[in-house]
Amino acid sequence: MKITLAILLGLVAVTVARPGTIFDFEGDDASHEQEGDPGEEVQGSYSWTSPEGDEFYVKYVADEDGYRIVESNAVPVNHDGVAADGNQGAFGSYEEEDDK
Repeated sequence: MKITLAILLGLVAVTVARPGTIFDFEGDDASHEQEGDPGEEVQGSYSWTSPEGDEFYVKYVADEDGYRIVESNAVPVNHDGVAADGNQGAFGSYEEEDDK
């Protein structure tokens, strides 16, 4: 699984580096889809199946506010019990906290 995840993350890096609007990868136990303009805004999802047969997914957006998980069963809630909704990890949220 570590090798599959490393390959998947490598493909994400290659996708962000190359121009284009659509990326689609399908492997035996992992997949990744992404649309948008790298450097501007992209949204996508990736999924994988663990060696135990559990299926996981992550839906995300990456834009001027950074990379944010919109929905996921891999990391379903944070330490406060709040589910991912696209606002966690946004750079704007950190700037607002610094102003307080």
